[in-house]
Amino acid sequence: MECGPMKVAGLGFKKDVTLASLREALAAAGGADGLAAVATVSDKADSEALKLLAREFGVPIRAVPAEMLAGIATPTQSQLITEKFGTGSVAEAAALAAAGPRARLIATRAVSQDRTATAAIAEGDGP
Repeated sequence: MECGPMKVAGLGFKKDVTLASLREALAAAGGADGLAAVATVSDKADSEALKLLAREFGVPIRAVPAEMLAGIATPTQSQLITEKFGTGSVAEAAALAAAGPRARLIATRAVSQDRTATAAIAEGDGP
């Protein structure tokens, strides 16, 4: 097993997101090279598009409980997301939470053109 830092892509998305939109947001955030996992808020971890993306890149999905996202400081701020989740960006917070306690963002939130998906990438030592 590799013992260097691991990269995790955090994804935020709308219910009707497509695989193409998730793929586009991830590419805009820096791409899937070296990813160890994708992460999102728990209630969206069963999304068919997310499962297809994870399968495409051969990585597991890390489901992060919404209460774990609350209070995670993110460089990007969305008022709607702050009101709903207590953090400025689901993508950034999920990436940070899933990458471990000393994780840092290496790519801030990128948004798909249709605005249904966001992605951010964090690097850390794992959960």
